[in-house]
Parts: sequence; structure tokens; C-alpha cells
Amino acid sequence: MNLEAGLAIFAIAVAVYGGLGIWLGNRSITMPMVFVLLGALLGAYGLGWVSFGLNDELVRTLTEVTLALLLFADASTINFNRLSHDAGLPARLLGIGLPLTLALGAVIAYVLFPAQGVSFALLIAAILAPTDAALGLPIFVNPNVPNRIRRALNVESGLNDGIATPFVTLFIALAVAEEGATPTAGWLSNAALQIALAVAAGVFVGAVGGKLLQYAHARKWTSGAPLQFAVLGLAFASYLGSIAVGGNGFVAAFVGGIVFGAVTRGEIEEGTEYTETTGTLLSLGVWFIFGALFVIPAVQQALDWRIVLYALLSLTVVRMAPVALALLGLHLRRDTQALMGWFGPRGLASVVFALLAAHELRAANMEAQLLAAMAAWTILLSVLAHGLSAQPLAKWFARRLKSAPADAPEFLDVPEVQVRSDVLLSAERQRT
Repeated sequence: MNLEAGLAIFAIAVAVYGGLGIWLGNRSITMPMVFVLLGALLGAYGLGWVSFGLNDELVRTLTEVTLALLLFADASTINFNRLSHDAGLPARLLGIGLPLTLALGAVIAYVLFPAQGVSFALLIAAILAPTDAALGLPIFVNPNVPNRIRRALNVESGLNDGIATPFVTLFIALAVAEEGATPTAGWLSNAALQIALAVAAGVFVGAVGGKLLQYAHARKWTSGAPLQFAVLGLAFASYLGSIAVGGNGFVAAFVGGIVFGAVTRGEIEEGTEYTETTGTLLSLGVWFIFGALFVIPAVQQALDWRIVLYALLSLTVVRMAPVALALLGLHLRRDTQALMGWFGPRGLASVVFALLAAHELRAANMEAQLLAAMAAWTILLSVLAHGLSAQPLAKWFARRLKSAPADAPEFLDVPEVQVRSDVLLSAERQRT
């Protein structure tokens, strides 16, 4: 089947999902579930109606641009002034929980697959460290779940993919160097240079672009659609500009979004809506690609029980133990800690990181099948487990909190901080 026919099928699927999204959501059938299944059925390992490969330029471009747009949009909508109220809770999740998750994930990967080496263990752990709020939306929009808890998980998921990006970059470089595909000497300096150039590009685009748009908006030179196009342009500029000078595009998009949000102080927050919407639309294609390229090969790899075991441990012990340690001393209820630990779903960022790592490893003539299978099993189980459990667990948690005292730490009054896509959240609110 040619490319045009494949794209037509995908477009029809988008239209059908758009017409049934709320109805499906009421039955705990999420967008990732639908498009992962569709990709598996129609892709080269299924019916073969839509055929593309990991090395296709369109695949790589779509996945990377999607993550870059969402990194910029998420980072740019953070209001740090509002976040300063009770900043300690999300800071613990990011500053303690995330590094411990990465470390524990690497240790378990090395124990299960010692022959793959330390760099492999570090890389798979970094790929699977970020969380994705989109897979557990009922937790984030249920007003019966305390705002403090929803806010902390929301901020964590909006920032940890950007924080994990430099580690993925470093560990890809280390894995390639460790296997002798590139000279060992200099791998760290080369990777560090990419990150440094990316930070510089992101700061420049975010600061200059943000100030210019703020100036233009204050004088009513722009608003509405033109303003939203301008912000989308800045997101692309930070990503592509960094690549042009030899930097990491993802780091630049994340840094650019943070700086843009800081210099504009939320005064033109409306401008990010189109960037979020575009990134969310493109994410449908990323989930389709994941289903088409990863799911069936991963199932075939399940003969190695260690792959499935690692996926299960990644979604439970590797996430929940670090979260419990990060929350020590805050006097949160045990069910609260369990809920926050469980809702660390692996989503879009992990898909893109896995695609990027597999592409880079294969380009260096290295084996990437095991890494792809481990990432695919973890993400696939997360899509199913977190998607199906979000609504019932949100209701269960809300019922349990009815017996909690009014002065419980969970009920601390803090302002809302929006980080994830308004498109997805607004649709979820209609279902709750």
C-alpha cells in the first residue's frame, strides 16, 4: 500500500476517534490504546496495509517534532510563581524520586541482563524514567482527588521528560562508545557539548522570542491565531535551531519553553494553545508508529521471561519505591503514597526515546532488539494498566479520603498549576 493510502487510513481513524472519544473514555478506552492497537493491526507485522520502517525519515521526523513541541508547550505553561506555594512536593518527586528511579531501573536491568553492560542498563532506565499524565487523566481532573496531589503529579509529568532528555543523550553516546562503534575518548565531551549548545539555543530563542512577543502583545500588534502561530514558530526555532548548531533539539525545546514562560510571566499563555494542540494531534501518529513497529516484535520476544519481568518491575518497584522514599517526612497517607507511586505511567517521551535510541544503535551497527522489546513491553503494559485503572482508582481514593481529617496534609490549599495539554484535559473533564 502506498504512503497516500496509509495516511488516508490514519486520517479516517483520527476522525472516527474524534467522534467517539468521550464515549470510549467513559469505558476506560484511551487514545493511546486505540492508536497502538490500530498500528499493530495495520502495520508491517500485522495486515501490512501501512508499511514503514524504523529508519524511515518520516517516522523519525514525526516522532521527534512531536516530543519537541510538547516539551516546549509543557515547560512554557509552568507558572513558577504559583508553583512556589508547596514547591517541595513536586521538587521531591523530581529531585529525589526521578534520580532514584533511574538508578534502581539501571541496577535491575544490569542484574537481569549483565552481558549487555552498564551503558545498556543506564540507557533503558533513562528511557523509561519519564512519566506521562495523559495515560492517567482521571486522576488529574477528578475534583475529589485533592488539588495538592493532582498538582504534584501534573508538574512531575510535565517536567521529568525534559529532565531525562540529557541523560538519554549521554547514555546513547556511552552505549555507542562502549561497543567501540565510536572512539571511546571524547564521548562525554561530545555529548556535553551537544547539551551545552542546546541550552544556549533554548535560552536565546525563549528569551528573545518571549520578550518580543510580550512587547508586541502589550501593544496589541498580535493576539489570537497570529500569536499562537508565533509561539509555534518559537517551539520549532528552538528545536531546529539547536540541531543546526550541533545541539540536542529536545533539550533546547525544553529549555526554550521554560525561559519563554519565565520571561513572559504567563501574560501570553493563550499563545501556547495551538502548540499544545498540534503536539497532541501529532502524538496520535507516534502511538500508531509505536504499535506498528514495536508491539508485535515485542510480543515475539516475550519468550525471554526477563523482558516481561523488567517491565513489571519498572511499573511497580522501580517507580513506587523511589516515590515512597521521596515522600518520607511529609506525613502523607499510605494510600496517597501508593496512588502517587502507581501513577507513573510511561508514555510518549519513552516511545520517542526508544525510537531514537534504537535508530542510533542500529546506525552504529549495534543490536537494538532487546532494548526495543524491553521499552515496548513496559510502555504497552503501562498503556493498558494505567489507562484501565485510572478512573476506578480515582474514585476509590476519593472515597477513602472522605474519612480523612480536614487538616490532613493532602488537603493543603495550593493554587492549580497547569502543565499538560488543555486539549486532553478538557476532553477528560467532560467525562467526569
